[in-house]
Amino acid sequence: MGDGSEAALAVIAFANTHADGGGGVEQFADADGLRTWLRSTGRQVTGAVTDADAAEARQLRDAVVTILLTHSADPNVSAVAIEESEALLRRAADRYPLRATIDRDGVELRPIADGVSAVLAAILAAVTELAYTGSWSRLKACRNPPCHFAFYDRTRNTSAAYCSNACSSQVSMRAIRARRRAQATDADADTQS
Repeated sequence: MGDGSEAALAVIAFANTHADGGGGVEQFADADGLRTWLRSTGRQVTGAVTDADAAEARQLRDAVVTILLTHSADPNVSAVAIEESEALLRRAADRYPLRATIDRDGVELRPIADGVSAVLAAILAAVTELAYTGSWSRLKACRNPPCHFAFYDRTRNTSAAYCSNACSSQVSMRAIRARRRAQATDADADTQS
């Protein structure tokens, strides 16, 4: 990370659990998938992990990814999708409350609940930390539609829109092919008139 932020790493790890065009599978498809992800990230959860927990994790993750796409200025994200994601995140803040723990070293937001709710609350705490440090807008999701991989924008002017040169090239090639098809269609229409 450009800022060395554990908060940024946590949000990126959470956001990058979705299926993508590169062969990545949905990690929150069911309770087993969520449990496996929790273990892989070193998060200990007391109590059962259910399919309902996996569904809640997917909803929260998808809302976060939508907001990260707005940070990338993705023109394909609709105003409705943004509003729905923001509303879901507001409801999540009520559902997964945090407590400010204050000591001589500073303040830390900690989940009040336990289990999967604590993990989802910790993601919200990480987002809050990023917002307060001014790094939230640097977390973005790749504008390449099959990817939408979350990444930290390290560019000086925060202009990155793709997670890699490969994704940028794919988008460019699709645009070139679309222009060529449009030109060919126009040329066919001209010859038929």
